[in-house]
Amino acid sequence: MSQHVILSGAAGEVEESSTNSSMFSRERDFNEWNLCGFGEAPAFLYENIESTHSLMKSLATAGQIPPGTLIVADSQSAGRGRHERTWNSPAGKNIYFNILIPFEGIPLASAPQITQVAALTFAEIFRDLQDSSNAQGLGNNEIGKVAVKWPNDILCGKSKFCGILAELVYIKSAAGQVAPAISMGVGINVNSDASDYISLGRPVTTLKEIAGREINREKLLQMLIACLERALGQFRAFGITPWVAAWRKMDQFIGARGTIVANNHCTDDNRDGGAGVQKKTGRIADMRDDGSLLFECDDGTTEVVYSADLEI
Repeated sequence: MSQHVILSGAAGEVEESSTNSSMFSRERDFNEWNLCGFGEAPAFLYENIESTHSLMKSLATAGQIPPGTLIVADSQSAGRGRHERTWNSPAGKNIYFNILIPFEGIPLASAPQITQVAALTFAEIFRDLQDSSNAQGLGNNEIGKVAVKWPNDILCGKSKFCGILAELVYIKSAAGQVAPAISMGVGINVNSDASDYISLGRPVTTLKEIAGREINREKLLQMLIACLERALGQFRAFGITPWVAAWRKMDQFIGARGTIVANNHCTDDNRDGGAGVQKKTGRIADMRDDGSLLFECDDGTTEVVYSADLEI
């Protein structure tokens, strides 16, 4: 397992616009990437690792990393998404990272909203890439628009290319005290091809296919981390309400039919059946001001959904 550690970097000094030409410039070798976490927190880069999510959890609970730490892998051998689903992680093509988000200024009850803020922040960046590429005649105009599918999957049309997974962890201090934090894992299909994911059996796309050209992963990740840090500052100040408004403006799914799948033990193999699975079909009515989903079921009932998978 090859590791490269950066104690500080220029991630907070990226250009504001994701249309900057550097986003499409030639990429440096992975071990030369200049990254940092939130503030002055370190970044740890691994050429290959089982899972950034698993490593961050073990390091945080052992008190070996501070809040804001970033862990990035060029490839993963055991990458996972929600409910332990496999996340394909080929080398040299995509972005796989975890960021350790402190709860300072954020109520524990608002933890699920953190991933929604992240999804909307990232989706805006991806939309800029798509729009700028389409304006230059390079983008894929047939695939649809980038949008967030509740609660935090990022799709283009109906094809997923970015997933977010969050878990509550407790950071151990040198004095032996513990403080809660969110270990947020993100997987983004960047320069791979949709054909790499045929075995998954569900619609998948990549940023390269959306933009019609390869993306500089280092520059993209610098922008994602810098924008997420600013967004979480705004979230601490204003709560989820502005993000709900942004989601409604971006959304392509309100009014569409869908299926809510609730399964606390969901995996790739049993997500559609088995003990504990609850599925309801109906219509996506709205996203409420607290980030929950308002879903009109075919049986005539209306449900407020706080945690589940939404199939469209």
